[in-house]
Amino acid sequence: MLLDAASLYFRSYFALPESLRAADGTSVNAVRGFADTLARIIGDRGPGRIVACLDADWRPQFRVDALPSYKAHRVAEDPESDATATPEEVPDTLAPQVPVILELLDLAGIATAEADGFEADDVIGTLTERESSAPVEIVTGDRDLFQLVRTVPTEVSVIYVGRGWNKAEIVGCAELADRYALPAESPGEAYAEMAMLRGDPSDGLPGVAGIGEKTAAKLITRFGSLDELLRAAEAGDPDVSPRARKQLADAAGYLAAAPTVVRVVRDAPVELSRQDDLPAGPADRSGLAELGARWNLGGSVDRLIAALDGTGAPAGS
Repeated sequence: MLLDAASLYFRSYFALPESLRAADGTSVNAVRGFADTLARIIGDRGPGRIVACLDADWRPQFRVDALPSYKAHRVAEDPESDATATPEEVPDTLAPQVPVILELLDLAGIATAEADGFEADDVIGTLTERESSAPVEIVTGDRDLFQLVRTVPTEVSVIYVGRGWNKAEIVGCAELADRYALPAESPGEAYAEMAMLRGDPSDGLPGVAGIGEKTAAKLITRFGSLDELLRAAEAGDPDVSPRARKQLADAAGYLAAAPTVVRVVRDAPVELSRQDDLPAGPADRSGLAELGARWNLGGSVDRLIAALDGTGAPAGS
């Protein structure tokens, strides 16, 4: 089980009211929601191993060098400066909660993982690539990770929580191919190449003007890859309309950069904080209980402890 940690705590922050506060007035809505979601994941899915994957660099320089618009609208300061010096624009009441979430994971005994200079997506991609014996489930609200689904050497699926855990969707190869009309034999790779054509305004990816999701999927399915599509367009293949040929030619600069930006890295220097086995009970039970009391986390910590103790699937948000 690989958790896209930032995706989960951002969604918890926006799903729960900021009126949930500690005694000192600090909002703890993201911490509570994250703890409850983690408890539900453990209780409902019963993973044998689990890793919370973190952003060591939310806007890696290699992606900015390829495409300067990458996540530029999320930069808190000057988007033209070095990415390592420009913090992500995070709500003022969320930022203080992130260290509490990391402490909660440590006291619970949940492994975290990151890679210097890389995003959580790259950590997830690398850990997925390394796995050769167990099926992998990726929990995220980010569709970019659909590109990692596979059937061999082990099955990889995405548990997409864009609408919350209660409405989570399990997306494997069959579901991905069906949802986007992609080739059944390699829907993960096809999804990445479709995403390059479509673009993603939330990440500052302009895509190819005039080519939406459905057209992008049809083109990738017809030609098998972005490279083959571009070769066909340049050769005047009749299956690429004159209008599409012009659109692709006009976006040549973007399309040259898109693979570097869109594809997750699968060989990042990932470091884990501890062994990734799901602990049979909290690593520091008293410390975790004290954290709950100190930050007024209510029943959220109790539900997480119950899940780790294996006393049943706890209720949560």
